[in-house]
Formats: sequence, structure tokens, C-alpha cells
Amino acid sequence: MALKVRIQKRAGGFFLDTEFEAPSGATLALLGTSGCGKSMTLQCIAGIQRPDQGQIELDGEVLFDSARRVDLPPQRRRVGYLFQHYALFPHMTGAGNIAAGCLHLGRRRRAERVRELTALLRLEGTEDLLPRQMSGGQQQRTALARILASEPRAILLDEPLSALDSALKWKLEQELRDFLDRFPGPALWVSHDLGEVHRSCERVCLLERGKSSPVSTVRELMENPGTVSAARLSGCRNLLPVRRGTEAGTVRLPGWGLTLHCAAPWREGVTTLGIRQSALRLAGEGDVNTFSGQVLRVVEDVSCLLAALGPGEDTAEDAVLWMELDRSERAVLEGAKVLQISVKPEELLLLA
Repeated sequence: MALKVRIQKRAGGFFLDTEFEAPSGATLALLGTSGCGKSMTLQCIAGIQRPDQGQIELDGEVLFDSARRVDLPPQRRRVGYLFQHYALFPHMTGAGNIAAGCLHLGRRRRAERVRELTALLRLEGTEDLLPRQMSGGQQQRTALARILASEPRAILLDEPLSALDSALKWKLEQELRDFLDRFPGPALWVSHDLGEVHRSCERVCLLERGKSSPVSTVRELMENPGTVSAARLSGCRNLLPVRRGTEAGTVRLPGWGLTLHCAAPWREGVTTLGIRQSALRLAGEGDVNTFSGQVLRVVEDVSCLLAALGPGEDTAEDAVLWMELDRSERAVLEGAKVLQISVKPEELLLLA
């Protein structure tokens, strides 16, 4: 029951050009910054917007094909769409909202279906509540129950956790992931939050300015992003201009005057070196790629310490290296002006 998407759409000065496949029983993330076309892609799949050209296919059935002039209406696509704020009908009870998803059933079967889904998603006691009387978790589960009532073949999640506070977000993320683990069809999870994607999705498709990249695993994205935009979306903060070294297997950082050993082979088009802040470490005996970094400032994050390092006091902004340290290493930073640091050759990312 794979979902195959290959569409193009122009909206004013914005051009969407995306292609990917989401397999059955798996969750594919569409990851990108705001305005990159993620929500527009979901709306085209659901039939809310019409692509200019291309094809959308679900479980072997063509939902949209510009060449063949096929454009099924939303109600015939059987695609469940979970909006950011759940879009529950405010003047309907929980049971009424769920029933709205299966109006195609007779009255008796519809009532049975509402009871079944209420039990499945642990919504007992909310049948007569209005959305404003429900907790955030109850609202989310009611919206999911309404989607399931329509017997969808695919589920689309549009930033489903973006409007929640951190404590509630964590709890509902676990519940949503458990729900998707039981769903047999393909699911798309739109997000700009890498951590959310890392925890909840097996594969990821990056969107940048309307253009999609080939689908990869989340692990592949982290280990070999390939481009500056992909590295930035994958959470890499250290992006420095780089040149090919004079010796094989080396690269040069002009901003630091450093030559480093790099495990990845040089390729045409490389302009930038990515170094994850967790890849930098205090140098130990026998380490390769050891160098000195002047401590420019220290920032205390929620779970770690971040040190901004440079080759000197007047370090240019594009040469600053951020290093992540454990809180137990606080004493190393106290009064330190210079740190001896190192990075493994295999942790240097060559980016185009």
C-alpha cells in the first residue's frame, strides 16, 4: 500500500517540485524549514490543492494524474489528514466528532464504530465533552479517532505537535508513535523538528525551497548529509569554508589555518566542512586532528555546556566552532582561555 508522489505546483513566486515514495506500515518524515512546501505537499495528496502536473498514487490507485486528467475528490481518496490544531468541530461532542468521520455508515453501524474507536483510543468519558472541555491529549486522540472512522489507507500529519508545550508534547509524541506503529498503511509526518523526526520516523525526505531530496534513512542523513542545507536541517551548527588539502586525505580550513585528516574522499563541488558540535572533544594522547581553540564564550544549555571556539580573539563569524561538553567538564572551562581539542577524521562532513 505504498504512497507514490511526483508533483509540481506553482503558487505565485513559489514552485513546488517534489518526488518520493512512502512504503506501507512505515512513517516517512517530510523535514524542512517553514515555507519550504511541506504543508502544500500534504494538501495536494489529500486533494485540498491541485498540482499543476504530476502523479499521486496510493495502493496502486491513481489519485491524481495531470496527463490522464485524473483528480479524485478528497472524500474518494481515503486519506486521513491530521491538522496542526486537530480541526475538531467546536460545537460537536467527542462522539459527534468521531461520528463525522463515518457518515457513510448507517446509524446503527456508525454508533458501533464510535464505541469501538472510543475504547481503542482510551476516550471513555469524553463522549459528551466539547473539544474545549478536553485535554490536549484527548483532543489529539479524538482527531485520530475521527480519521480512523473514515477507514483511511494513508495518514498525513501536519506538524501535529507544534502547538503544544514541552511536557505535553513529549507525552503525546509517544502516544502518536504507538498509534502509527499499529497503522498498516503509509504515514507522512511533516516537521521542522529534527529530534521529533529522529525519534518517530524511519525515513526522511528533505524539502528546501519547494525541492525535495532523495529519501534516506534518518541515520544516513546524520552520517552523510551531503549538502549544506541537509547538514543544517540535520542540526549541524559548525559549517566552515573548506579547501582541498595538498596531501591526499586532507582538507584545509582557511579561517583557522589548519590542515585536517578527513576520511571522506574529496569530490567536486565541495565548499563547506561540517563538524557536529558533539564531534569536537577534549584532546587526548594519540588523537589525530588535534589543535588549539581559544574560548570566546560559554553558553549553558539545558543538558550540556556549549563553548564557542576560535583561532583568535578576532575570529570571523563563519570560523567559530561550537563544542558540546558534559556538565561534569565544567571545571575545564572555568578560567580557561585556550582548549586543546580534536575531531576524528570520519566525523568531518564534506558538503556541497
